[in-house]
Amino acid sequence: MNYRRVVSLVPSVTESLCDLGLGHRLVGVTDFCVRPAEQLAHLPRLGGTKQLRVADIIALNPDLVITNKEENVRSDIESLQAAGLPVWVTFPKTVRDAIDLLWDIVRRFDVPAQGRRLVALEKVYEWAAAAASNTIPTRVFCPIWRGDDWWMTASGNTYLSDLISVCGGANVFAARERRYPLAADLDPAQLARPDSERDTRYPRVTVEEILASRPEVILLPSEPFAFTEADAEFWMQFADLPAAQTGRIHLVDGSLLTWHGTRLAKALQEIPVLLSGG
Repeated sequence: MNYRRVVSLVPSVTESLCDLGLGHRLVGVTDFCVRPAEQLAHLPRLGGTKQLRVADIIALNPDLVITNKEENVRSDIESLQAAGLPVWVTFPKTVRDAIDLLWDIVRRFDVPAQGRRLVALEKVYEWAAAAASNTIPTRVFCPIWRGDDWWMTASGNTYLSDLISVCGGANVFAARERRYPLAADLDPAQLARPDSERDTRYPRVTVEEILASRPEVILLPSEPFAFTEADAEFWMQFADLPAAQTGRIHLVDGSLLTWHGTRLAKALQEIPVLLSGG
């Protein structure tokens, strides 16, 4: 279908649409859709990804609303569907999924000429994955949030973790799932309560767990939590920590780690260098 009035509620998809020459079809985006700024400056803002103004979206009468199962709230998605709007729910959890999503965009919007860019992206992906398979993976810790006594990270069932693998790393918490309640997450002696309705992919881990995992590289992204030099200095105090011993604690543009889409091309250039120590 040749969509003409599109609302994107996923920042990475918004950027990808613009990169693929489809920015002129957007009629509304979220407050967090910030790239490319010049193409989005004139568009209505529809709230945060998890605090959407559903009535404003409906009023725009879009012929497609692009959402994400993780980034948007389920009740908002259901409200849009109940209003009769065509809603595309995306949920890439691997680098391969992210590339497939870009191909879906090319097909849905009938812009086959953009496929040349994706062919080039796939070659870079295949090269990076092949290079990673021929080396010993670098042990990586990458938090996405922090509290007073815990750091939140991602398990192996996430785009972030798969990207780390493709770039030559091994997520040290790939096998660690989120436990409920919070007391059980931070203290294995506590009784965890299985809950099939909850997302277990983002565990909260203690400093002791992190030190025990012995990461060789620590990546501190700028989003969703804005880690700073103070966070890097915190880890440098642990003399026995491999990442501290080699100074491989990096502040990173968070969009390279979590924005699936055309930004992947830049991620595949920059993240392997950080992991290899090059």
